[in-house]
Amino acid sequence: MKMLTEAEYEARQWQGLRDHLARQAEWSAKTFGPGPRVAGVVDHIRKELVEVELCDGRDLEEWIDVVILALDGAWRMGATPEQIIAQLLAKQAKNEARQWPDWRTMPAGKAIEHVRETPTKRIVREGRDFDVKHHDVYNDGGAPD
Repeated sequence: MKMLTEAEYEARQWQGLRDHLARQAEWSAKTFGPGPRVAGVVDHIRKELVEVELCDGRDLEEWIDVVILALDGAWRMGATPEQIIAQLLAKQAKNEARQWPDWRTMPAGKAIEHVRETPTKRIVREGRDFDVKHHDVYNDGGAPD
């Protein structure tokens, strides 16, 4: 039996993810219907995040529910499995290249965000403050158009 090189092994892993994303999209479209369903997907993510909080983040299955729903939203906005994988890798590389504050100086219960080079707009939603970079999609009331 031939041993795989590291590159061959990695290629097989990415092919497995591509196959999974295609299968998930097909199943989801059949089960939940076609189209973006943005509000429905976001509502479901919010519910799953409550479950993550209720278990203090200690249940891997709850985190995976969030991941699956995020991937569902990605294909529903028109991305192919290859585009989703490429964006996942590109976004991680972008985050690694950003400047981040020292985590030891940040409150444990708050998000640690990268140092911003462009201004953001602060909005309040459901009693929580958010800095948004795509503020052009928000009207003056702080709600999505």
